[in-house]
Amino acid sequence: MKTALVTGGSRGIGRAICIQLAIDSAYHILINYASNKEAAMETLKAVEAAGNTGEIIQFDVADHEDVNNTLDEWHQKNEKGLIEVLVNNAGITKDGLFMWMPKQDWDSVINTSLSGFFNVTNCLMQKLLRNRYGRVINIVSVSGLKGTPGQTNYSAAKGAVIAATKALAQEVAKRKITVNAVAPGFIKSDMTASLDEKELKKMIPANRFGEAEEVANLVSFLASKKSSYITGEIININGGIYS
Repeated sequence: MKTALVTGGSRGIGRAICIQLAIDSAYHILINYASNKEAAMETLKAVEAAGNTGEIIQFDVADHEDVNNTLDEWHQKNEKGLIEVLVNNAGITKDGLFMWMPKQDWDSVINTSLSGFFNVTNCLMQKLLRNRYGRVINIVSVSGLKGTPGQTNYSAAKGAVIAATKALAQEVAKRKITVNAVAPGFIKSDMTASLDEKELKKMIPANRFGEAEEVANLVSFLASKKSSYITGEIININGGIYS
């Protein structure tokens, strides 16, 4: 059973990715969530409505032990199961000016986005290498490329994942494993719901926020065999705001 795991797959961009992979591929969709089981179940229903199979799996990407225990348990229950595609999508923001930033806000953002990438990818990498095929797709951000004031913690986390993407891609390319990152700009989601879209879209050459489905289409392409010769790349999807 070839499987695609999407971390933070219950809502927003993660949910759109789960549904798009269900439409475009034959992968069994593994929908990770941390706490919102109801939202994860809704995503699962949408995956099934798209004519594919899936299941929900609960773990906190920031908790190394939780990740390893849960994924080991899944592999034991699914001996023929193989997680061939990994989408590292889980992330949080705790915005605020750096000089007033509590250490807790720094730690929680770094632990989810950066350590979360390590915890899940590291847990699965040996299996991907033995399989001699795989796709790792990291959802980063325009903030990790250009830096965004008020998001020093988030910019640091995503910038680090961008560098890790480039390094890891070179380590595993010979085994037909690609590692790429997708860097969205302003996308309509829970994370951007509090932003002043009318004002911000004036800065965007495309004059609008992006849709989660547009990001999902790009991820789906990178998860496919069509993208075999693309690795170590950071692909912007931001309406021209920063390219």
